[in-house]
Amino acid sequence: MNEKEIKAYSIEYFKDCELRKRLSQKTLKAYRIDVNQYAAYIGIDQDNTKKINDFICYLNHKYVKPKTIKRKLASIKAFYIYLEYMEIIESSPFHKIRTHMKEPKLLPKIISKEYLNQMFCLLHNDFENAKTPFQRQQALRNMAVIELLFSTGMRISELCSIKNQDLDLHEKKVKIFGKGSKERMIYIGNDHVVGTLQAYKDIKKDNVEPYFFSNKFHTKLSDQSVRNLINQLEKRLHFTNHITPHMFRHTFATTLLEKDVDIRYIQQILGHSSIAITQIYTHVSYVKQKEILLNKNPMNDYIDF
Repeated sequence: MNEKEIKAYSIEYFKDCELRKRLSQKTLKAYRIDVNQYAAYIGIDQDNTKKINDFICYLNHKYVKPKTIKRKLASIKAFYIYLEYMEIIESSPFHKIRTHMKEPKLLPKIISKEYLNQMFCLLHNDFENAKTPFQRQQALRNMAVIELLFSTGMRISELCSIKNQDLDLHEKKVKIFGKGSKERMIYIGNDHVVGTLQAYKDIKKDNVEPYFFSNKFHTKLSDQSVRNLINQLEKRLHFTNHITPHMFRHTFATTLLEKDVDIRYIQQILGHSSIAITQIYTHVSYVKQKEILLNKNPMNDYIDF
């Protein structure tokens, strides 16, 4: 199978991913990039096990991160599984390939309490100093976005996809649709956050947009808009460390661990499919580790020398 054939069959494959698997547009975009990159590498040649191994070497020479290579191979492998299932090919070349790659274990980065306090104060000041109804609404929305990210640990894609009917402020809960359209319910356990969400809801009551968070054009707030908001806060506060939306999720999970919350509860709240994904946070709780080794160190039971 050459580049032209791969691209032709991939059209139906991506339709299948969208309609049957119900993959998000973000995931579909990544799949398309990966499959098209592989097709371009193949060119007029025929795909086979050697070609895939050559493609892996090519990516390594381009200094592509192991995690990215694994994602690309997973995308291409899923495409071949589809072709095999549809009997377009007899057998996937991936049956003869070992794609295990060792990734460096990078600890998730968290936001310091100092940075969080500065952000919350700045957002509150923006609201207090708003001079027009529009500025007041924008300030309330920005407060609600940051507070909800930190108090629930949800992903920005989940936050931006919240619809008005998904949020029950009387019961203090929000329905989330995570990866793979998996549904979960999150309790909003902080009255201040509930109050901010209610104030934002009241001020935008004339907006007919079905999504709870909207932009100035009264359309759905995008993931990129949230990233831009955080970047603006970072610049205004002159932070020396870069802040990303996912760091709120990391900080949320790490804080719960430090408060002795069982990791399986954290897994459910975050919407992780496997406990192995959540366990990365067990390596981050340095504050808790310090407290334990300071106050409960076995050496404390012995006489000081």
